[in-house]
Order: sequence, then structure tokens, then C-alpha cells
Amino acid sequence: MTDQDASTLRRRRGAVGPADDAAVRAALIEAAERQLVASVEGDIATRAVSEEAGVTQPVLYRLFGDKRGLLDAVADSGFERYARRKAELEVTDNPVADLHAGWDDHMAFAAGQPVLYQLMFTPRPQSAATAYERILELLEKTLLRCAAVGALTTTPRRAAQLILPANIGVALGLITRPALFDDPSLSHRARDAVFAAVLAEPATPTGPDPIRAAARRLHSQLVLTGTDRLEPAETALLNRWLERMDDPGR
Repeated sequence: MTDQDASTLRRRRGAVGPADDAAVRAALIEAAERQLVASVEGDIATRAVSEEAGVTQPVLYRLFGDKRGLLDAVADSGFERYARRKAELEVTDNPVADLHAGWDDHMAFAAGQPVLYQLMFTPRPQSAATAYERILELLEKTLLRCAAVGALTTTPRRAAQLILPANIGVALGLITRPALFDDPSLSHRARDAVFAAVLAEPATPTGPDPIRAAARRLHSQLVLTGTDRLEPAETALLNRWLERMDDPGR
């Protein structure tokens, strides 16, 4: 008996272990994505997905709950692909240049995976997918490096909350309405306009409050590299002070 035959027999007997579940889960996610890409209406049928993966619908429902859960899993699988792509990008000593490259790479991912991209970023009622939040965190890491060299006029979180929706909006427009958004320079024009709202020349006082700008740079640098000059409690206290100094509400 081969390993595959043994696995099939265990499933039929109901003795399915974690390794079997992981393999079936992966097969269902792949089948769902293939059917989504092939669908004219941009939807999938759980029965067809189950049949393609070689399992029954109750197995799909046990692993994902319902179709919404399956689509969430496909979206999160897309994030893993996105994250691997980002990990392969060169990290230079110029975080602002890396930020520009990150925008362009995001657009390239959207153009190369249009159906998956729409699933990842088009709002769906009661979706539990985490792709959006996790990509925001990746963007914040690059913006933290920008802040550490004094190139950010606001906090990394606030900058990310402006940049990512703009990046996504342009990408979705180009994917879904290419005839309407037909300017080949649109992506770069939008990128430059959004970046102008959050970027400053590195290592220069920003605005009327240079203390706040310096606090932002020091806080970002501490988060990036840490320090062995202070005890953990002292570092936590200093970070708290620097956050308060950079609080726009104060």
C-alpha cells in the first residue's frame, strides 16, 4: 500500500490526522483559487471546489466553516505569496528609495494576480481575512526606517494608513476599469502626490516643531536597533516619553 493509499484509507475511516488536514486544506485553497480565476462572475461553488480537490463538501465545511471561510483562506494564502515577494526585494541604505520600489512592486503584484488581488483587497461582509492588516504592517516596517533617518513628517502608522489605501485604490482602478484609468503615468503621479504628503528631506527639521521631529526619529531608531545603554524598564519609559512628544493630539 502506498502512502497515498494509506492516507485515503484513513480519511475514509475518519482517522484524519493534522498532516492529512493540512494537505487537504492546501488542495482546497489551490482549487478554489483556480476556479476563482476561471470564473466569469468572480465566484466559486463549494461543491465544484470539493470535487476538484477530491474530497466531499463536509470536509470543506469542517476545515473552513463555509465558503466565506474558504475565500478568507485564499486571500491569506495570497498574502503569503505577497510577503515572499517582498522578502526578495533588495533592502538598501536608502529607505525612501525602498518605499518607492515597494509601491511599484505592489502595483506589479496587482497586475500579475488581478483576481487574487481583488479578493485580498475588495471589502467582503464579515470577512476574517488578515491580508490587509498584515500588508499594512509590512509597509510600516519600511516607513519606520524612513522615520529613523528623519524622512517622515508623521508617524509610520499614520503614513501607512494614507499610503496603502491609495496604493490599493489605484491598483483596483487599473484592474477593474482600465479603459477609464488609461493614463500610463497614473500610478507614479498618485505615488508622488501621496509621498509628498508624508515625506521630508532626511535629517532636516520638519515643520515648526523640530523637537517633535527629533523625538520621532529617536523613537523609530530605538524600535529598529534597540540600545544596550539602558535597562529594559528605562527603554520602555523613554519610548513612552518619545511617543507622547510625537503625539499630534498634544
